[in-house]
Amino acid sequence: MLRTPTVKVEHLTKRFGNVTAVDDISFEIARGSCVGLLGGNGAGKTTTIAMIMGLLLPTSGRVAVLGEDMGAHRFRVLSRINFSSPYMELPHRLTIAENLAIYAELYEIPDPKARIAELAETLDLAPLLSRPAGKMSAGQKTRVGLAKSLLNNPEFLALDEPTASLDPDTADRIRGYLETYRSETGGSILLASHNMAEVERLCDEVLMMRAGKIVDRGAPAEMIGRYGRDTLEEVFLDIARTPDGENVPPAQAAQ
Repeated sequence: MLRTPTVKVEHLTKRFGNVTAVDDISFEIARGSCVGLLGGNGAGKTTTIAMIMGLLLPTSGRVAVLGEDMGAHRFRVLSRINFSSPYMELPHRLTIAENLAIYAELYEIPDPKARIAELAETLDLAPLLSRPAGKMSAGQKTRVGLAKSLLNNPEFLALDEPTASLDPDTADRIRGYLETYRSETGGSILLASHNMAEVERLCDEVLMMRAGKIVDRGAPAEMIGRYGRDTLEEVFLDIARTPDGENVPPAQAAQ
């Protein structure tokens, strides 16, 4: 029996006035998989994630998450999904512990203190829990955002730059934690990242965006081979540096 994909995006478009931020994209995220959403600044990644999470209404198209239409029934799945972004601000005057406690209440976590303590230990946040959220460094904001996103052990997790501003050791531990999360919960991840080594490690498939469109897709190793490159970063650069309106034939990219 075919399983319903975790996420199904059909002909999704978002316009802001005369600017088309996302232009008729379609893709699926299978249960238990990690899909990378890649592209340069302004490619449409964050806008796509916002529409998938129901934070932004599409101009046209449809998004279904865990089998529910996010345009009509998003509240049916909000307790089963979550997201993290380094650009998301928490109330500055509340402490990190207070912020996490509020989210834990919203997600109806059975034992919120225990769950917050567990994540604080995993993400090295215990010494920071009493600190006001407005006094965090960039790397601390990233880790707190991840803690918030993992509170409810989501079945679908959208991550926008999950290791931004982290030192290499912390970033490596976070990637290991995300691998464990997938294997233990069967959860699915949509990962937007500029760290191509991270994408190669975590993702089963990548979607390459440019100017709001998906211009190529495939498994990381498959795309590296198809473009005749050694790393996914080189493939990324080939695509990003191609003028808008032109395609990058793999045979040319390999030259």
